[in-house]
Amino acid sequence: MKRVLIALSVALVFLSRAGSGMVMAEDIVVGDGKTVSFDYTLTVEGKVVESSKGKKPLQYVHGQKKIIPGLEKQLAGLKIGDQKKIVVPAEEAYGKINPKAVQEVERSLIPKDIPLTVGTILETTDPAGHTFPAKVTAIQEKTVMLDLNHPLAGKELTFEVKIVDIK
Repeated sequence: MKRVLIALSVALVFLSRAGSGMVMAEDIVVGDGKTVSFDYTLTVEGKVVESSKGKKPLQYVHGQKKIIPGLEKQLAGLKIGDQKKIVVPAEEAYGKINPKAVQEVERSLIPKDIPLTVGTILETTDPAGHTFPAKVTAIQEKTVMLDLNHPLAGKELTFEVKIVDIK
């Protein structure tokens, strides 16, 4: 009788761990194809640039390259509830500053109703219809210098993240 009880106990422990086929939430990790929700605070040079505090967590599908590569790479393997400080070098974020992305354009191409000052951010559109920011870096009589680099290009990004959900 004692052997039967021991064997039954061992069988129940085994079934509770592996036999049910159920995966517990704490066993799910961030990986390709998983929909991940996380809270974050992004700082650059010690200043908060963006945060999800007071907002919905950021959600993305891991492995689909919808967030910056260095962040996605370092989120892999985390579980719900995990918190991590992630430092992403410029090369794995928005890239280094590209000097060729600074362009001189005719002043007449910019609508006259837009007040121009150095530092103004204009919304520009490429031939494919994608919009992106362009920063005015210099203004001459007939031309304007625009920096088409991403505003965070050349910057190391620091994220404080907390994984909220994985599906």
